[in-house]
Amino acid sequence: MPINLSKGQKVDLTKGNPGLKKVMVGLGWDVNAFDSGADFDLDAAAFMAGENGKCPTEKEFVFYGNLEHPTGAVKHMGDNLTGAGEGDDEQIEVDLSAVPANVSKIAFTVTIYDAEARRQNFGQVSNAFIRIVDENTGTELIRYDLGEDFSIETAVVVGELYRHNGEWKFNAIGSGFQGGLAALCGHYGIEVA
Repeated sequence: MPINLSKGQKVDLTKGNPGLKKVMVGLGWDVNAFDSGADFDLDAAAFMAGENGKCPTEKEFVFYGNLEHPTGAVKHMGDNLTGAGEGDDEQIEVDLSAVPANVSKIAFTVTIYDAEARRQNFGQVSNAFIRIVDENTGTELIRYDLGEDFSIETAVVVGELYRHNGEWKFNAIGSGFQGGLAALCGHYGIEVA
């Protein structure tokens, strides 16, 4: 049984699962019935940040435009343009043993592509979740369902893996941002064109 987290909860990942190296981070969501005339394209991303909370370089921002970190530690499995269907809508693989020493946390985010033009926000999204799966066994270790806490936000920091005393932990964050991906990039120190 996975550990179901609530907002703000932190849990050990590697301590209780010795030998855990590769995890798959699955993010999913459903779109409420609405009529804005445009598809809902939600995008998952990972920000690999240092102790200061900022990404050392643009390479530490893994998203649909940069699918893999040069070390191979974080790999985005590709963009899903509609979010239709059951289960994970987008997946990010993380090799914990390959994460560079200057990266102390990996934040997982979801943003709405072109939200402003399409007049869309997270108030129109339901059943959003993040789950962490042991890639070797396929076992779901952690699950965090975000609930319906959002209204006008266009970006959400869902959760983060972070290093603590040589072990990896997970923090269920669930905090919303306005300003979409650009706002998140600013938060994590990535220059936006």
